[in-house]
Amino acid sequence: MNTIVKIIVFPLILFTPFLHLNAQTESIDKFKQGVEFYSAGQFTDAIDVWTELYNTGYRSAALNYNIANAFFKNANIPQALLFYERAYLLDPLNEDINYNLQVARTFITDRFQEIPEIFFVRWFNITALLVSSNSWAVIGIIAFVICLISASLYIYSVKYLYKIAGFWAAVFCLAISLTSVALSSKNNSLINNNRKAIIFSPTVSGKSSPDSSGSDLFILHEGSKVSVEEKVGEWLEIRLSDGNKGWVPAGCLEVI
Repeated sequence: MNTIVKIIVFPLILFTPFLHLNAQTESIDKFKQGVEFYSAGQFTDAIDVWTELYNTGYRSAALNYNIANAFFKNANIPQALLFYERAYLLDPLNEDINYNLQVARTFITDRFQEIPEIFFVRWFNITALLVSSNSWAVIGIIAFVICLISASLYIYSVKYLYKIAGFWAAVFCLAISLTSVALSSKNNSLINNNRKAIIFSPTVSGKSSPDSSGSDLFILHEGSKVSVEEKVGEWLEIRLSDGNKGWVPAGCLEVI
């Protein structure tokens, strides 16, 4: 993207530069310190404070979003994309996260024709990310307990109306329970076992085999999003959004 476009886009990207952070007092204080640095234009200092908080194990969409904003202001597009993607996983319906993620993607050199995702798979993934894995598990347990109670009503009630109500309530709650368990598993897979990654090397060649002697299949630039399929030694097999596969050094990317 040329300099003129960057000058226009950079001021426009962060209409809502900060999301609120809900955390313990110490985390809030550190977060606010980062906000002060960011507001003063000291983006590197803001990154240092916020990433220190991130490295302690604290996770939130707000923290990831603001780290991404600071990296973007520092013109570090790969890191910005990495943290926008991480923020998206924790709050997929947030308009600010989605907007800034799309703007950051316009700075990527590579353009691949994506294989469209089946709509119900996309919506299942988004639904799974709406609440935490533990929350879905709790919903599943509660629904299963109600299912057992309803089944008992069906089995032991002498009244026909109660039997019918108990039967259908049991079926409904069992469906809710099974769906919640599936959503809990999917949430855990998307957040904790994510195979998506961002390329960090300025350029990297996708090889036909997991060694430097392999033929070059394609060239990727920093910021490109890929899926990690397999690891052999210090090489990773990646899949592009258009379905093509190749091997790249493990150090050239970071998993979302």
